[in-house]
Amino acid sequence: MPRPLHRSVHEHRHPLSRLLLSTCLFFLCASFSSLLQADALISYSQSIQPIFEQKCVACHACNDAPCQLNLGSGDGLLRGASKIKVYDSTRTRTQAPTRLFIDAQSTPEWRARGFSSVLGKNRDTRNASTDAGASLLARMIDIGHAQPLEANSKLPDSIPIGTDLDKQCALDEDEISLFARNFPLRGMPLGVTGLSTAEYQTLKTWLAQGAAVDSEPVKASSDEEKQVADWESFLNQPGQREQLVSRWLYEHLFLAHLYFENIRDSHFFEVVRSRTASGTAIDLIATARPNDPPGTAQVYYRLRPVQGAIVHKTHITYPLSPEKISRIKALFFGSKWNTGTTALYDENARANPFVSFAAIPPRARYQFMLDNAEYFIRTFIRGPVCRGNVATDVIRDNFWTFFQSPDSDLYITNAKHRAAATPLLGVPGQNVGIGDFFTETLRYTKMRNKYSALRDQDYARAQPKGAAFADIWNGDGYNDNAILSIYRQFDSASVRKGLWGEIPQTMWLLDYPLLERMYYSLVVNFNVFDTVSHQGQTRMYFDLIRHSAESGFLHLMPPGSRKALNDDWYQDSGKLKTWLYYPKLDTRQPSAIRYQTNDPKTEFAGMLLSQFNKINARPDPINRCNHDRTNEHCYRDNAPAWARTADQAFSRMAARPASGMPSIDFLPEASIVRVYTPTGAREIYTMLRNRAHSNVAYMAAESLRYQPEKDTLTIYPGVLTSYPNFAFNIPAAEVTDFSVAMQAVNRREDFDNIVRRWGVRRTHPDFWMLFHDYTTYIHEHEPVETAILDMNRYENL
Repeated sequence: MPRPLHRSVHEHRHPLSRLLLSTCLFFLCASFSSLLQADALISYSQSIQPIFEQKCVACHACNDAPCQLNLGSGDGLLRGASKIKVYDSTRTRTQAPTRLFIDAQSTPEWRARGFSSVLGKNRDTRNASTDAGASLLARMIDIGHAQPLEANSKLPDSIPIGTDLDKQCALDEDEISLFARNFPLRGMPLGVTGLSTAEYQTLKTWLAQGAAVDSEPVKASSDEEKQVADWESFLNQPGQREQLVSRWLYEHLFLAHLYFENIRDSHFFEVVRSRTASGTAIDLIATARPNDPPGTAQVYYRLRPVQGAIVHKTHITYPLSPEKISRIKALFFGSKWNTGTTALYDENARANPFVSFAAIPPRARYQFMLDNAEYFIRTFIRGPVCRGNVATDVIRDNFWTFFQSPDSDLYITNAKHRAAATPLLGVPGQNVGIGDFFTETLRYTKMRNKYSALRDQDYARAQPKGAAFADIWNGDGYNDNAILSIYRQFDSASVRKGLWGEIPQTMWLLDYPLLERMYYSLVVNFNVFDTVSHQGQTRMYFDLIRHSAESGFLHLMPPGSRKALNDDWYQDSGKLKTWLYYPKLDTRQPSAIRYQTNDPKTEFAGMLLSQFNKINARPDPINRCNHDRTNEHCYRDNAPAWARTADQAFSRMAARPASGMPSIDFLPEASIVRVYTPTGAREIYTMLRNRAHSNVAYMAAESLRYQPEKDTLTIYPGVLTSYPNFAFNIPAAEVTDFSVAMQAVNRREDFDNIVRRWGVRRTHPDFWMLFHDYTTYIHEHEPVETAILDMNRYENL
């Protein structure tokens, strides 16, 4: 099993094999003499970091890690832990950011920001210390090792799990002692199969030896240095046009894990702002947002290697190559244009990128985003946060997304429309005081509705026969970014190319103004450390964006069907929101698409599947067996016989409402299903529970809008979530039994029997082997996407 990505796209190590090897070596060394063992210094990089990546990083890596303790790197370990909450829905003042590798560059700086050592007193450097002091890490693994959990049993109620564990941060000697007395079952790793004896002894010995951290920073290879130099030269060209484009590119790529697709062992890089030019050490400009004032007259855009273990939630990849530079040159500099006034960094400029970058041809900006549309949708779905409620509780649990053709987008093709629209396209979130919430929300709602009226009016003139299928971007015939599927799992979500899953309740049509506003509202201008007012404004505006995207789709439907579809999306309290905040539904403008049935949405989905078949990255005979006449057997034709049987078994569970299959009521949002054979072959599926709601138009009271009887399952091959909530491990010979049992569930006891037989509870003896096998599967099928999954949301079934 290859080691989850730490440095490069293709260079992997085998964590389980290496741990087994280190375990054997440990016991061999112990057999020679206890003195020899005591004298042999343990290397952090060779022996300790692998243990952390195997047993700890799955909880301690993202910025919602318990106590902000990040064990994905030596820098994170030395930074330590903090009681400061990153996610605080009551915050009334903007909080100083605490992003690793960005907001502080040394241990003393982190101490000044409220972080405490987890290694003991005076262990704040990379060198060993003889002062043992009080070590949070030592005490917590002692507690965990002293109370092993019963194999594959449910956790007792006294062990809390989940993401809201901030109150458990015990950082000084008195707090640690009190914690140990009060919570003897809450050691580390928390609520999961713990450290082996060899791992425990290795950690304890290392701590006793002074806990030296010998990790070295990731460095670019010689081949990478050449391409880094090429990109930095391109991004730092003199000239107003060039600098304006570079700023726009930086603001659109700052979140990416960049890699050189023509270098086999490429590391991942990130683009940053620096006070220093290429060829010198990066002097990082650390601001809360990428478009905050840099505080210096000259900004240099630099590429630096991504440090630490690569974790799935924040692993948003983007390819670089010489061909990409050529593409950017053709898009942005292939025509003559003048910058006019240089874009500023004031409040108004940050709020409206359409004003800031008005000089850049809009076709270039839109086409650049379309070229890698999955990346941009991922940025707001998996973006700069580790809990995405602000974005995800405004969307349905599953929907398809496609895009307006640049040739049909009036913002691009009609200068008069663009001039009238641009002042109305700002996004909120700059004024973040508590009193600003209502005034800013109202102001931007009015602007958005005024723009919607303008858009409807101008499109009615430009398309008197209505929108046609040809107005949808077809990926230029080859680009599979053109059609995407999005699945929500409570406070996270996943995006994949292609149209998979059942035909969804809603679909989105995004044009350039929608895509850019979505990106700036939820990514560039969003600050997770800002106030509840800022978060609320962002949430309210994204609600308007979602409504606009749905309205774009409705314009493709026959006028007579739009009200019924809209009423289905906005039931009950959603009707009030529609009346108060949204523009009036357009039921007059015709559609140029000629429908033959009384179910235009399903008919339209069929058109998408048929006409975009060549660029559909994920054909789906499992969830759409009744709709896909090209495969009436409900399995993938290229799968081996045992996997075809599994496909068929799962197809009988997919797309059925919970009212007809009660087992759905007991499932979490995202489950991994591993089907394996005696020969070692295996297939991994993701089973997603799609929760139904009467509407998704409000910030609060989601439970009051929940319609559990309408929940369905989507089951598809692959690891399709960053946060598995549970897992099943099923012999291929028993997969039909599993399917039959799931369909027969009527009571909780029936479901518990399934969990006991096939479930992988947190206490399963092979939990970690199986958990990391999901990453191995990603590596086998999508090597660039290989990363460590997060288990903070793994449930206690």
